[in-house]
Amino acid sequence: MWLADQWKDYEVIDCSRGEKLERWGDYLLVRPDPQVIWDTPKKHRGWKQPNGHYHRSSKGGGEWEFFDLPQQWSIGYKGLTFNLKPFSFKHTGLFPEQAANWDWFGEKIRKAGRPVKVLNLFAYTGGATMAAAQAGAAVTHVDASKGMVGWAKENAHSCGLADRPIRWIVDDCVKFVEREIRRGNRYDAIIMDPPSYGRGPKGEIWKIEDAIHPLVRLCADLLSDAPLFFLINSYTTGLAPAVLSYLLGVEIIPRFGGRVQAQEVGLPVTRTGLVLPCGASGRWEA
Repeated sequence: MWLADQWKDYEVIDCSRGEKLERWGDYLLVRPDPQVIWDTPKKHRGWKQPNGHYHRSSKGGGEWEFFDLPQQWSIGYKGLTFNLKPFSFKHTGLFPEQAANWDWFGEKIRKAGRPVKVLNLFAYTGGATMAAAQAGAAVTHVDASKGMVGWAKENAHSCGLADRPIRWIVDDCVKFVEREIRRGNRYDAIIMDPPSYGRGPKGEIWKIEDAIHPLVRLCADLLSDAPLFFLINSYTTGLAPAVLSYLLGVEIIPRFGGRVQAQEVGLPVTRTGLVLPCGASGRWEA
């Protein structure tokens, strides 16, 4: 498992009965997590005195309950600063487990010894974009949500990266890739974090089981003659690490060689010393 264990401003303090207790900087949040199927004693004071608690509804969705939590605050990671705010469906605007991937590809970019162009698809609020730009890459950041791209721009400003070569694109990711192929644009690295299900700006339906392989195949046509890496993240229960490994193995290795690895990504849990699984990642590298 790839662990995001270098955080100072974030930690999973405990998890039990379908929920996790987290510290985001100075604030404690309780949020649901479907992986937490065990029932252990909730002894930490934060369980009873959080700053925010997201309650899942039996009818689907849920709502926040706040106790002395600001509308927005920030946390840092290795020179990066991320703006946080609780919004619909339990999220805060950051997936801390992805720091394991930021460290991996950041080092690859810094050691490349050449200019590196990165395409970040389904880029959300830009955690990977910030890490790649900080490492020295030129990044194209693509997301179908105008609001998420705006949030990512705020993060870039907070990180001191607003003047870096980052191209901000609000578009359906598949259609953008198709256009980039027609334009003849190429990238040295591709990052994608596709949702399990979603809709594009014009109502286009995305279902990961049907759409992920065609997209990986398309993206192979966007890689430069000497690509550096290809990263796929998945939070979809049915997409095991081996599935991501297979996708990269059949589409990227025959054309570019290199090697593929895939693992679960996880976060250490302070109270138990164990690891909370948080999705999967597949990595191809030259």
